[in-house]
Amino acid sequence: MRADRLLSLLLLLQSRGRMTAPQLAEALEVSVRTVYRDVEALGAAGVPVRAGRGPDGGYELMAGYRTRLTGLTRAEAQSLFLAGAPGPAHDLGLGAVLATARLKLQAALPAELADRARVWEDRFHLDAPAWFREADPVPYLSEVSHAVWEQRKLAVDYRSWKGEVRRVLDPLGLVLKGGIWYLVARSRGSDAAVRTYRVSRFLSVRDTGEVFERPAGFALAAHWQESSRRMEAKRYQGVAELRLSPTGQRLLPALFGAAGTEALAGAGEADAEGWVRAEMRVESSSVAVSDLLRLRDDAEVLGPPELRTALAGTVAALAARYAAAP
Repeated sequence: MRADRLLSLLLLLQSRGRMTAPQLAEALEVSVRTVYRDVEALGAAGVPVRAGRGPDGGYELMAGYRTRLTGLTRAEAQSLFLAGAPGPAHDLGLGAVLATARLKLQAALPAELADRARVWEDRFHLDAPAWFREADPVPYLSEVSHAVWEQRKLAVDYRSWKGEVRRVLDPLGLVLKGGIWYLVARSRGSDAAVRTYRVSRFLSVRDTGEVFERPAGFALAAHWQESSRRMEAKRYQGVAELRLSPTGQRLLPALFGAAGTEALAGAGEADAEGWVRAEMRVESSSVAVSDLLRLRDDAEVLGPPELRTALAGTVAALAARYAAAP
């Protein structure tokens, strides 16, 4: 661990130039006293580190000195695809190696390119989780990630909407969608189907000690795209005919995403009061009723009749409940 830290300190000084002890301590996540000891160790090893005093002081390498210790380890190379996503890298247990890999890359780049890389880092940031929602607890993400890399079979207990199930899985890939981690895996049951599992719903995960062969021609991105398309088609089971106020028209895309945007694009002409008619894809009747209630009185469901009746019944029940004394 100390050898890795000494290398990181050296690469920091090489890629960023002069840095104070507190700056180095923050970057390396150690104490200032540890930085002092590490700088002394580098000096004893023959690395020409110069210390400056005063308000502009700090540590820097002697002019012209550059290390060539920039070879990436396996873990560091694997972490590079998460270079723009430090949060997910930390979830996967790759936060420290990602930081070291980036330092090595900066140290290996010519000065002009290294400066441009730092500019990119200062101007772009990826924050994967959605607003106003706590991240899923994923205590088994590290074990699952290791099994994906090493092609190791997993015995898992999983909490599905039907209840708790036990499976032996071939973990094929991890997907981060809207701040939620999903595992794409092949079940070892009779059908050997490739399914998607929400990582936060794993109750236990155990390495079976066996390896598996990946399905020939399997591509994670292509599978996820096709799976998402099928899920989207299965999700919407009907079309609601709506009459929307100007406020309802503004709310529709915010509350219903692509379905709301699509409905507005096909809406008819506004009447004298600014209301328009539109058709929007909806889920099952029970889900559609709860979703459409969010539009309050800025929308009227015109059809189909069964959806209008269900919505009217729900509103009547609410009115009766709130009319009574608590």
